[in-house]
Formats: sequence, C-alpha cells, structure tokens
Amino acid sequence: MTAVESHVSVSGPGSNDPRERASLRDVAAAYVGLTKPRVIELLLLTTVPVMFFAQRGVPPLGLVIATVLGGTLSAGSANALNCVYDRDIDEQMRRTRRRALPRHIVSPRAALVFGLVLAVVSTLVLGFWVNWLSAGLALAASAFYLFVYTMVLKRRTTQNIVWGGLAGCFPALIGWTAVTNELAWPPVILFGVVFLWTPPHTWALAMRYREDYAAVDVPMLPVLRSGEQVAKQIVVYSWAMVALSLTLWPVADTGWVYPLAAIVLGAAFLVEAHLMWSRAKRSDELSEIKPMRLFHWSNLYLSLLFVAVALDPLITSR
Repeated sequence: MTAVESHVSVSGPGSNDPRERASLRDVAAAYVGLTKPRVIELLLLTTVPVMFFAQRGVPPLGLVIATVLGGTLSAGSANALNCVYDRDIDEQMRRTRRRALPRHIVSPRAALVFGLVLAVVSTLVLGFWVNWLSAGLALAASAFYLFVYTMVLKRRTTQNIVWGGLAGCFPALIGWTAVTNELAWPPVILFGVVFLWTPPHTWALAMRYREDYAAVDVPMLPVLRSGEQVAKQIVVYSWAMVALSLTLWPVADTGWVYPLAAIVLGAAFLVEAHLMWSRAKRSDELSEIKPMRLFHWSNLYLSLLFVAVALDPLITSR
C-alpha cells in the first residue's frame, strides 16, 4: 500500500487486527459489492433482450443505455438494502461472510444511505429518460424484494423464494414497457418463465449451502426437506417453466428462432432436472446429488433463452 493511498479505519469481528485499514479501492469495491453485480447481470440479461423483442428490431441506443443504467441502479439499491437487513445472518454464512458489512468495511448506516440514494436516482433516471411506467415497475420490484421477501418471507417460510422471487421477474416487464410504455401478454409470459425458473435455480444453490441456512434458521426448502423431495419439486417447476416458455410462440407470433431454442434448451433442462432427481433418490449426500450442475445449467438456460428472445425478431423479420 503506497503512501498516497487514502485509508478508512476498519475494526470489529470481521478484522483480525483492530488497526487493520482498508484502502479507498477496497471501500469502493465494497460499495460495488453491496449491489451484488452478478445478480444485476442476470437481471439485465432479462431486460435488454425483451427490449429488442418489443421493438421487433434494434431499439434506440439511448433508450437501452437509460434503461440499463436505471435498472442497474434500482437492482443495486434493493440488493444494498437487503445486505443491511441481512447483515446478521450474512456474517455467519460461508457464502456471504466476505461481503462488505460482515467485514465491517462499510457501516450499516452508510450502506442504508447508499441504498436509498440509489433508489431515488434510479427512479429519476427511469422516469425522466425512459418513462414513468418503467420507473414505477422498478420501484415496485425493489420494494417487494425488500419488504416482502427480505423482511417477511425469507426467515419464515419454505415458500420464501417461490413468492419472493417475483421481484426478479420484473425486468421482463420493464424491458417491454421501456419500448412500448404499456404492458402486454408477451412480457407477462416471460415474467412467468422467470418466476417458475427461480425455485429450481435457487433451491439447487440452497442445497449446496443448506448447512449455512440451517445454522441461521432460514427455512429454505432444502433445509427442511430431503434431497429427493427438493429434487421432485425442481422437476415439477421445470416442467411448468418449459411449458410456459413455449406459449410465447403462438401468443407473440414469433419466428422459428425462439421456439427452436425454447424446445432444445427446455429439453436439456428437463433432462438435467430428472437426472438430479434420480441421483437424489439413490442418496441424500450432497456429493451424490450434485445440485450445482443444475444451478450452473439454469444460468445458461435463462441466458440463452433470452438471447433467443432478442435474436428472433432480428433474424426472422428479414
């Protein structure tokens, strides 16, 4: 660390030495970390392709930039405020203990102010540069994530991620309304696809970290049910997800690119879900169930499906 670097004192349970000091770069990285950039990437991946789909071509660059900026700030706000509320359990879980608040690089008050400022700025960006319908939807998603999922559902019910996952479905609506300034059935279907995708995706990850969730009394389904029962639920949601994804074809009158991708990707997802269920029937050991295989495939599935949403009007409209 050079003499010209600015420093911020850090002390507390997350520091081995109370005199430990974090550089300005560390603090900046900590604030970025509060927004959970990897989660935001996935949300934007379900926003921008829908803009192409709504435009039936390439939407105006300025509109895309404004929507991405506003959406990033909105999701970052919700994630930062989630970190403030969940800082007690984040400090105890292996997956989250390296976040900014458990490490005491950022104070809860500073993170709270940061999250609230992002919420205001994101609403103004979307309202003035996109439209107020999109701004309202983004604000509703953030409020739902914080007040309904984080504060009410997460620590009380195994259905936490099922209904709490609704917040992560809003980007499909926001992408559509950013272009059209109105709602319609196609984005509602894509909203539903993400809704049904969320439980298999999250339960697979929760199986990997079920001991962490159990230690902090968060009743994720894999904590209270056997691996076989969880895998069976994943299969049920997977079939519903794939079936709903195919309805976009007739409802939105897509070309051939989207239904082909939906069929191929959906079939692969179902195969992986059934294989996981088969492994869970034989053993409840994490090493045998291999839930992270489904988790990683779920990311790829959603990414490629929404890429197909964007490419369909570009390829088939020619």
